[in-house]
Amino acid sequence: MAVQGKLELTIKINELPPIASKDTNGWITFNLDCDSRIFTATVKPKVFKKLEDAQANFPQWVAAIAGKLGQATENGFVLEDANIQVFEKKPKEPKQLEVAA
Repeated sequence: MAVQGKLELTIKINELPPIASKDTNGWITFNLDCDSRIFTATVKPKVFKKLEDAQANFPQWVAAIAGKLGQATENGFVLEDANIQVFEKKPKEPKQLEVAA
């Protein structure tokens, strides 16, 4: 007997993916290449705008796109119920060495 589990994926990106298509309701579909596996995600325009805002406002950023593993496609999988979180990536300050007097 197996224990029930829930499989969720998180894909991290740091550049704006090109829009593959928009449906009649404005939902945006885009593709993510993860080690030669193509994950296809569809999100509301408001959710995709988080990526566009990060691209416009932050010099460096990273986004976490999380969702459920969906149907297999010819080249990969569908990422279902995708949600996006964006974080500004701040450059690390170089550590200064203290000099003993």
